[in-house]
Amino acid sequence: MTSTVPALGRRTAEGSTLQAVLLDMDGTLVDTEGFWWDVEVEVFATLGHTLDESWRHVVVGGPMTRSAGFLIEATGADITLAELTVLLNDGFESRIGRSLPLMPGAARLLAELHTHAVPTALVSASHRRIIDRVLSVLGHHHFHLSIAGDEVSRTKPHPDPYLLAAAGLGADPARCAVVEDTATGVAAAEAAGCHVVAVPSVAPIVPAERRTVVTSLEEVDLTFLRGLMTEML
Repeated sequence: MTSTVPALGRRTAEGSTLQAVLLDMDGTLVDTEGFWWDVEVEVFATLGHTLDESWRHVVVGGPMTRSAGFLIEATGADITLAELTVLLNDGFESRIGRSLPLMPGAARLLAELHTHAVPTALVSASHRRIIDRVLSVLGHHHFHLSIAGDEVSRTKPHPDPYLLAAAGLGADPARCAVVEDTATGVAAAEAAGCHVVAVPSVAPIVPAERRTVVTSLEEVDLTFLRGLMTEML
C-alpha cells in the first residue's frame, strides 16, 4: 500500500528544476466526477428528494463534508452528515467496482513519470477507502505517496494536502507541478505555491499566472511539465 507518511528526503527529476508532480484523482486521472453526481442523485432519490442540476457545479471537486453538507441543507433531507457520507462512499465504491474509466492520456503520463523516476503523489479530497480502490487500478507503483481528504484537518481548497505531499517528497512546492480539474483543486494548489496544469472536467477554468490550462492530459508529458519551471531559472 502506498504510504501516506513517508520518510522525508529530497528527490529531483534529473536535469530539471521540476522536483515533483502532484496529481488530483477524480476528473483528472479517472473519469469519475460524473459518478459522484450520479451517486448523489441516487442517494437523495431514496431519501425522497430531487437534486437540482445547477447544484452540480457547487459540489464538484470539494471535500465530501462540504458537498454533503450543502446537499443536506439545500434539500432539507432528514439525514446526518455522517450517515450521508457512508451512503455516498458505499454508492461510489459500488459504482467504480463496475467500471473505472481513465481520462485520456492518464495511463501514458503516469507510465512516463514512473519510467523517468519523477517523484509523484496522488492528492485527493476523496476518502482513503476510495483512493485505495482507485489505486488498485491506477497502480500503486505509480505514486510515491497519496494524500486522502479524510487524513488532513483541512482539505481542498486549503493548501494543506499539497503542502503535505510536497513535504513528503522532500520537494519545494514552488518546484512542483500540480495537475487538477476543478477550481477548488486549483485554488488549493495555488495557495500552496505550486504551478498548476488545469484540465477542466466540469466547469471552465481560465489561465492565470503560474496556471496553464489544457484540454486533455494528452497534451501533457514530462517535457511539458519541465517546461513550466523554466520561467523560474
